[in-house]
Amino acid sequence: MATRSSKASRSMRHARIRKRVEGSADRPRLAVFRSLKQISVQLIDDSQGVTVASASSLEKALDSKVGGNRKGAENVGQLIAERAKEKGIAKVVFDRGGFRYAGRVAVLADAARKAGLEF
Repeated sequence: MATRSSKASRSMRHARIRKRVEGSADRPRLAVFRSLKQISVQLIDDSQGVTVASASSLEKALDSKVGGNRKGAENVGQLIAERAKEKGIAKVVFDRGGFRYAGRVAVLADAARKAGLEF
């Protein structure tokens, strides 16, 4: 029996989550992607298949020295909440992307909640 790679396992977890989580124009999906060095997030309207807003730790607006650590995740969470407010979005559906809800993913979610997003 062959072992499954961590990337394949995450992909399967994400597919399981996506069966139940769907974004709409009123309540877009807040999709998180975490790599080893960076973290990014998108607000996605699945009914039209468009990205409403996005934020990443790679952006020049954020401190590039912080990157994808916990402080970087907090900055990205605040930034996506600000961009959502500019678009008139207050409620979102959280999609952790198959990643554990711990560490940087949890910090990002808490920062977005603190900045005014509801999920």
